[in-house]
Parts: sequence; structure tokens; C-alpha cells
Amino acid sequence: MSKTLDTGFILIVDDNPTNLSLLCEALNSEKFRFRVAVDGESAIAQAERNQPELILLDIQMPGIDGFETCRRLKANPVTQNIPIIFTTALADTESKTKGFSLGAVDYIPKPFAQEEVIARVRVHLQLKRLTNSLEQQVSDRTTALEKTQVQLVQQEKLSTLGELIAGIAHEMNNPISFITSNIPPLKEYIAGVTQLLLLYQQEYPSPTDKITAAVKNLDLEFVLEDMPKILNSLQLGASRIQHLSNSLRTFSRSDSDTKIPMDLHQGLDSTLMILQHRLKANGDRPSIKVIRNYGTLPQVYCFAGEMNQVFMNILANAIDALDEAIMQGKISNQIPQIQIATEVDSEQLVVIRIADNGIGVPERVKQRLFEPLFTTKTVGKGTGLGLSIAHQIIVEKHNGTLGVNSLLGTGTEFTIRIPNIKHDF
Repeated sequence: MSKTLDTGFILIVDDNPTNLSLLCEALNSEKFRFRVAVDGESAIAQAERNQPELILLDIQMPGIDGFETCRRLKANPVTQNIPIIFTTALADTESKTKGFSLGAVDYIPKPFAQEEVIARVRVHLQLKRLTNSLEQQVSDRTTALEKTQVQLVQQEKLSTLGELIAGIAHEMNNPISFITSNIPPLKEYIAGVTQLLLLYQQEYPSPTDKITAAVKNLDLEFVLEDMPKILNSLQLGASRIQHLSNSLRTFSRSDSDTKIPMDLHQGLDSTLMILQHRLKANGDRPSIKVIRNYGTLPQVYCFAGEMNQVFMNILANAIDALDEAIMQGKISNQIPQIQIATEVDSEQLVVIRIADNGIGVPERVKQRLFEPLFTTKTVGKGTGLGLSIAHQIIVEKHNGTLGVNSLLGTGTEFTIRIPNIKHDF
């Protein structure tokens, strides 16, 4: 017997004693921990009190049925992330589609096959734990990064941020590379085994009754179709995390003593990826829409790490401005948004414009935005260094300009113009 995943418990929801007995027997055979509920209401109450790792939910029950139970569980922030597998005799496409649309992750058809129950439960427990582990790692790293970033700004040492992010990206890259590198050969193995089974079916069209029963109980055709889908889901999740890791590494590029060619669009996208958690909707406002109007830019000679710091400071300020505008009720009828446009102008300068549709800044404040230690934010929320450092990087290190245009009630736009030359200033 393989090592059992036994750190949590599974909640079985079914009003039929026979079904309960079969499911309990299947889980108990692998020493899974489980609890039982006989209707939807008690299942919801149990899940709220003590969240299970997985729920096996019958559809046809007295009171509220499985569909309504699933809907309520997914609507509750406390229980919405618990994977739900429907156990049902309803095999029609409409029922399956409805279940998946409500948030279920899988179906186990009745009558139950013990091997299938165990296999599906094990797969979804592994997926849940892998997801939780990766989310926790990203959350822990992000929290550490945010705290360290504030400290670095206060100490005027933003240059060390790149080393920190590079370390995080490296730590993330190792486990995710292991996952992504093993999925392709696993796909090949599954495809090979599938082909072998199909070949057996062709060569031996009249199997024994025992084999026929096993194929039927396993629902071999469904399993062979479902395994590649599960692998594709794993591959998609791994690719997203790998994208985040690549974005962190791009953002944290160390500067050399000379300028190097840089894809500014890649730098902007990496910065937006790092700020993704701040762009998402929260309890106070909807998500911030980012509109990219990228033109055709050449590789730009610059100090890549410091240019990314400029993007970070300006974009973070734009998010702050939108948060403040929404708190004051100034853009309640608009979708909060940030527009980023790039081009090469008639003077062959590379131009980046970053605009928000916040409340704007008054003229007296606009004249002082790039002064060191000047800030309009409350104590503890700003040091007045961000825009000052950004201005210094653009003007002194890249011989460019950083301008601001703002109209009260309309928003604010920052415009960066830099020449694309190798010479260091």
C-alpha cells in the first residue's frame, strides 16, 4: 500500500446508507480520515466549523440538493476553496456541465468502483496540497518582499531590492522547474500506456469476463480521456508560476557599470506582474484595469534594474492614487484604470506614458512631486523618495526627462523620454 495522504480529512455527504458504506469502506481501506454528513445543511455547517480538504458530495438528497449545497459552499469565503467531487448516478452532460459551472472539480459515477474512488480522491488531494503549498510559498515570499521593500525605501537603499527578488525567483524556479520538466515525459508514458491498451483491445477483441468487468468498473474510456486533461491543468498552473518566476528575475536584473540593451515592454510587464496582487479587486474597490498600448520599440540601452525601479515607483503611485480616489468617492461611476503607451517620437526619443484616471493633483503639489522627502501621503505610508529616485534615474543616469501632467478630476500622466544611446552619463 502506498503512503497515505493523511494530514486532513474528507467530508462525505450522502443520505443513502449503502453509498455511505461503500465510500467509507473505500477511504478506510487507504486509511484516509473522513467524516460523514447525511444532508446539505449539516454538510455546510460542518464545513464552516472545520474545513475538510475534500468533499464527496451526492447530488440527489432531501432538502437542498447537491447542486445547491455546492453553490452555497462556493459562495462562502470560508469554504469556497475546498475541492468538491460530485458522487452521482446522473451521467448526462447537462448535469456534469452544471456541476462544473458551480465549481466542482470532478465526478465519481455510481455505482462506485473502489479503485476509482481512491484514485480520484488521491489525485485531487495532491492537487489541492500542491496548490496550497505553492500559494503559501508565494504568499510568504511576497509578504517578506513587501516588508523588506518598505525598509529599503526608508533607508534609501532600493538598489538591494534586486538581489532579494533574484533570490526569491531562484528559490521558486527550482521546484517549479522540477514539475515542468517531469510533466512532458509523464505525458509520453501515459500516451504510451494508452496506446498499448488500445493495441490490446485490437489484438484481443474478446477479453475474459474478469477483464471486461474491470474495464467497465474503471470506466477505462473516461479515465484515458481524463488523465491528459489533468496533466494539462497541472502544466497550466506550473506555467503560470514559472511566468511569475521569470518576471521576478527580469525585474531584478543587476546593473553593470555600462548600459545594456533592454526590452522595456518586458520590464513593464514584469513590474505589473509583481504588482498583480495590488491590481486585483478588494473589499474597497473593483480590480484596476491595465490598458497596454505598446508601440514598436527597439532594444533600449539603459540600466535595466534601475529602469524597472522607475516603473515600479510610478505604477505603485498610480495604484495609490486610484485607491485614494475611490475611498473619497471621486470615481465611483468609472472603472479604475491605468493606461501605458510607448512609442518612438519624431526626435527618435523612446517615450513611455503611464496614466491613471484618479482625481489628479493640484498645481502646487505637481510642482513639488520630484522633490526629495516631499509626500502627500499620511505618516507611515510614504517617504517622499520614490518619485525623487525615479527622476534622478531618468535625468541623471539616462540623460532623459520625466514629466507629469495632471488635471483635477481627470487623472495624472507621467511621461518618460530617454535617448537610445550606449554612452553613460
